[in-house]
Amino acid sequence: MLIGLWIRDVVLIESLDLSIGPGLTALTGETGAGKSIILDALGLATGARADAGLVRRGAAQAAAQAVFAPAADHPVWELLDDKGLSYARDEDLMLRRTLSADGRSRAFINDQATGVGVLKEVADLLLEVHGQHETVGLLDARTHRGLLDAFGGLGDAVAETGRAWKLWREARERVEALETEATRSAAETEELTQRLAELDRLEPRAGEETELAEERAILGAAEKALADIAQAREAFDGLSAKVAGAVRAVERARERAITAGAAAAGATATRLSAATESLDRVLIEAQEAEAALDTAAEAFEFEPDRLEKAEERLFALRALARKLTVSVEELPMLRVRFAERLRAVETADDDLKAAHAVAGQAAEAYRASAAKLTAGRIAAGERLSAAVMAELAPLKLDKARFHVAVHRLDESRIGPAGADRVAFEIATNPGAPFGDLGAIASGGELARFALALKAALAGRSGGPQPLMIFDEVDQGVGGAVADAVGLRLKRLAKDAQVLVVTHSPQVAARAEAHWRISKAGDGERTRTAVETLDPAEREEEIARMLAGAQITDAARAAARALMDA
Repeated sequence: MLIGLWIRDVVLIESLDLSIGPGLTALTGETGAGKSIILDALGLATGARADAGLVRRGAAQAAAQAVFAPAADHPVWELLDDKGLSYARDEDLMLRRTLSADGRSRAFINDQATGVGVLKEVADLLLEVHGQHETVGLLDARTHRGLLDAFGGLGDAVAETGRAWKLWREARERVEALETEATRSAAETEELTQRLAELDRLEPRAGEETELAEERAILGAAEKALADIAQAREAFDGLSAKVAGAVRAVERARERAITAGAAAAGATATRLSAATESLDRVLIEAQEAEAALDTAAEAFEFEPDRLEKAEERLFALRALARKLTVSVEELPMLRVRFAERLRAVETADDDLKAAHAVAGQAAEAYRASAAKLTAGRIAAGERLSAAVMAELAPLKLDKARFHVAVHRLDESRIGPAGADRVAFEIATNPGAPFGDLGAIASGGELARFALALKAALAGRSGGPQPLMIFDEVDQGVGGAVADAVGLRLKRLAKDAQVLVVTHSPQVAARAEAHWRISKAGDGERTRTAVETLDPAEREEEIARMLAGAQITDAARAAARALMDA
């Protein structure tokens, strides 16, 4: 809902702040008073085309700001998200634009600079304009399908078709992925086979590189230790025999000393015995040392060529890892992946056939759902056509015929919303062909067509209702037709906010709020003013609209009767 309009230096308006309420608001005034300036200012604030002629004479720039209060679930918030603009759902939404005298303009949303295109895109979700020269929103053919679906209560059918489309799309993507994979895999099968054969020959194990590196280090150290032990063992070669020979020689010397019987033989024999004992101990220690060296050597014993084999294995693993541009630790998993990919190639035909079958079933389900939706749209179109036709005659459009066309889309253009293009079409004269609303209807007829559509769709268009602006929808009509226009505007305003620029007292009398636009000058400057009328002032204004310059009591009585109707 639009709750405020702030205008500065727009044409004849120097400064104006308007508060706007719900329901139907009528804008009246003499021809040329400036009623259209209010709409021009609102258009400036909401991204409509604007030129330097809107800038008040003598001012540097014109500015207008429209303040809206959208509901928390209004789609405008999602659009602001998409555009990267900040907001708070519990606060008002401000659309502002300035226009310099040289024709340059700047746009703002919640005081954040943005493009005029973004400003208009946001505003299009918040208001519709139906006037003498343009009708936007309702008569935009891109909105017709959604309006028809809401009118026909087809939300569930649309959602079901959307789900069917999603499943079909996913099935097609699966087929495409398998076909791409099959083509790629077939091209690399030979290489995969060769690489897998290399991996199978090596049979790499997880953690094997670390184990081999540790084993290599241990075996390398052991080999050096054995060399050192061997060198020590060589030092003992013949030592025991020499010591044993020395023992025997000393023993013979002791025996000779005893046999000779010399005076000192006893002392000599004792010394030689001590020497023999020492040599015996040396012999025993030497034999024990040799045994200890042999025992130590046994601790370093390993399979012949084991170090060489460990190194060959480690080097082979590292060489293959470099070839495949992975780490040695990744080789076991790579072997598994290569095997899986080869199996996938072998089973690709079966998988692809199965995927094609699923895609075919999904396509059939989508087409069935879309056909059901099409039938619902055709039926809803017939009901909407009848409802609009019922509205045309009271609006002096009784020669016109309205038709909802449901056209089948090309296969390349079908989608989650179904397989239909919906268009609201009109024929304004008997025998004339149907065509787009905007291409055939013109002037006040265009706005009345929009009013008839809105009246037929009232309460059934789905989602939040935008502000609706009707600019002189009653042009060229009066009496019962003008009353019919007012009645329909009043009906629309029960569930929405409506602004109407009108010259018809029958229309103005239906409004909840009434603005009178007037123009005054002092000889040098002319200004447009806007007054919000109270009930008595409303009666006087409607009487003026009925009687003209000379307001009579009869006109006032007629105005009261219209207001009380």
